[in-house]
Amino acid sequence: MASSETREKGSEDLAGLEAGLDALETPATAQERPPIGRILVSKVLPPVVAIALVLAVWQGAYWADLRRNDALPSPLDVGDEFAEMWRQGTLFEYIWTSVSRGVFGFVIAVAVGTPLGLAVARVKVVRAAIGPVLTGLQSLPSIAWVPAAIIWFGLTNSTIYAVVLLGAVPSIANGIVSGVDQIPPLYLRAGRMLGASGLTSVRHVLLPAALPGYLAGLKQGWAFSWRSLMAAELIVQSPSLGTGLGQLMDGYRAMQNMSGVLATIILILVVGVAIDLLFFSPLERRVLRGRGLLARVS
Repeated sequence: MASSETREKGSEDLAGLEAGLDALETPATAQERPPIGRILVSKVLPPVVAIALVLAVWQGAYWADLRRNDALPSPLDVGDEFAEMWRQGTLFEYIWTSVSRGVFGFVIAVAVGTPLGLAVARVKVVRAAIGPVLTGLQSLPSIAWVPAAIIWFGLTNSTIYAVVLLGAVPSIANGIVSGVDQIPPLYLRAGRMLGASGLTSVRHVLLPAALPGYLAGLKQGWAFSWRSLMAAELIVQSPSLGTGLGQLMDGYRAMQNMSGVLATIILILVVGVAIDLLFFSPLERRVLRGRGLLARVS
């Protein structure tokens, strides 16, 4: 009976410790939200102005005939390519093919990179053996894996996912290693004093305390996943694979259609920015604000 009560008390203490880590240095009072007008001026207006300047410079270069019109189309020519894809009903099909591949590959990379990073961070022998390899793999261009993956798996989706994994896993693993390395030793000692060990310590102490670094690794891992995916799609092409953004861009290149190439580049950029703005940036702000590391702007 006493043992059961002790275990229950230990679980409550660990839950309290986890909540305490999340609320560390949280501001005592939340400030009022800034007015919508100020948000528009500070957050929306700068990127709109930047995009307008880029389009103006682009149009000016087109009017100045710096390149032949087929090599440097105008923004309106590129817009016509978007309109054509919209009329054909293929625009979202191309985007979905690439995004679904990228998300699926990223999820697998998280499932592989997270335990690998924890092992490297907490086991000295594993860190000595694998740590330098992870750093080297992170600096290796993703496109270097494409020829080997084609030999291993042929022109299949497995080749694309292999390139995505090899590009993203090192970043995710190194992110959690960095996050664990920055945990104050006091947190780990407090967890041990409360009976946390093994997976319990990982769940209630390591991961909550390492969350900012881990999230940065996930964000970088997604960037590497997206870049690796585009590199793979540019080379791995087969009618059975469907058409993603990388295959679309190479098809435009084969037709010497520079407007289509630039339209695809813009789509790749927009999707990458949208994923970051809609998912990673809000999550990162929430985590940092919850730990008192990001003040709310009034």
